[in-house]
Amino acid sequence: MRTRLLAPENRKWLTLASVSFGLFMIMLDNTIVNVALPSIQHDLGISISELEWVVNGYALTFAVLMLTGGKLADMLGRRLIFVVGLAVFTASSLACGLAGDANMLIGARVVQGAGAAFMNPATLSIITATFPPRQRGTAIGIWAGVSAMALAIGPLIGGVITEQISWNWIFFINVPVGVLAIFVARVVIAESRDTSHEQRLDLPGLLSSAVALFALTYGLIEANSYGWTSARILTLFAIAAIGLAVFILLELRQRLPMLDLSLFRNTTFAGANATMMLIALAMFGVFFFVSLYVQNVLGYSATQAGATFLPMTLLIILVAPLAGRVSDKIGSRWLMGGGMTLVGISLLVFSRLDLTSNFWNIFPGLIVGGLGMGLAMTPTTAAAMGSVPVDKAGVGSAVLNSMRQVGGSLGIALMGAIVASYVHVPPTDSRATAQFVTGFKHALEVAAAIAFAAAVIAVLTVRRYRHGEAGELAEVGA
Repeated sequence: MRTRLLAPENRKWLTLASVSFGLFMIMLDNTIVNVALPSIQHDLGISISELEWVVNGYALTFAVLMLTGGKLADMLGRRLIFVVGLAVFTASSLACGLAGDANMLIGARVVQGAGAAFMNPATLSIITATFPPRQRGTAIGIWAGVSAMALAIGPLIGGVITEQISWNWIFFINVPVGVLAIFVARVVIAESRDTSHEQRLDLPGLLSSAVALFALTYGLIEANSYGWTSARILTLFAIAAIGLAVFILLELRQRLPMLDLSLFRNTTFAGANATMMLIALAMFGVFFFVSLYVQNVLGYSATQAGATFLPMTLLIILVAPLAGRVSDKIGSRWLMGGGMTLVGISLLVFSRLDLTSNFWNIFPGLIVGGLGMGLAMTPTTAAAMGSVPVDKAGVGSAVLNSMRQVGGSLGIALMGAIVASYVHVPPTDSRATAQFVTGFKHALEVAAAIAFAAAVIAVLTVRRYRHGEAGELAEVGA
């Protein structure tokens, strides 16, 4: 029975199920914590700034260590790094749930972000190494559907658990799931690594990339608090630019670089990564600010706000695997372009919301946006990973996920700055809600323009590629 269960065809799908378990935990923790913040603040008696770092500590280490996690997965083994990251994530989740003060909770969240950064690139590179090109889009579609589902239902699950049990259980729930995922991963996932040439750790590259990503992400997180032209934020952006320049120079000169920059000569890889950053930029801000809109303007509870996104989530879950299957046959280019066009249209629908709107005014935007995201996410991921040799899947996945993380931070910061520019009174002032809605509408119009730009970039840059016998890639046309 065990032999039949682990037959090659079955093992592929069990592998997908295993990495999807891990992915679900990672993405869930991006959003599940937000609705529990008031309860955490009340129980632990922590300040607003400490509360922000409960969220930001996770986001920062997740973004900063992504490239490191991808390189270690290629070098030491993708299953090994996935399991190590899973163990770190599970143990730190337990520590989060047991935290009795702000320092312990923030520290545990930082470690949790490190575990996620090791797991996330490994999930996609394991899929790339496990599935042949003809099935890879379908598998990545399921991967993308799980990711979207976790992001969208995080607030709903977080609201229910916080209201019905305790905020601690939003972390405790990860422990049994993590232990099960570790066991399954050890049994079903075949080990794979980059065997194309000699391997060694590029410490200067790791350090310079970490400094650049930390400064950029931290600057985006804090830009609206300190002001985009403040000395602190400008210094952080300057450090990020210098760190990126140093990283590029190091990688060009290294005999065995952490990131092979020649990957970006492939227009499909470069275009898919740019598209992914713009997808995240447009949509992360929307999830954040539409959630604020339905709670602060329409008066929804945290649980109701989470449930609002279910139509969009269900469509993404249904459409993403189908889009992956279609992209296996026809390529990603037009699916990405069409999907992002629909996302842009949905953002324009959201931008028409006002003080008198209700759920049924939001609903069309959710449907069009869910269809568009489902069509765009999987082909974008498949295009990026399909244009990278399997030996470099870990680093390719890390770059793609870093683009998504940075794009998401930039989206929230950019839309936040636009909204803030229209709010000139304290939150307690009766005019604050109307000013928020005005800023919200203009921010969504900007997000729509970004989505349309992503559609154009996708159509202009993405081409179909096929894998050669030795792992090379050859362009076969659009």
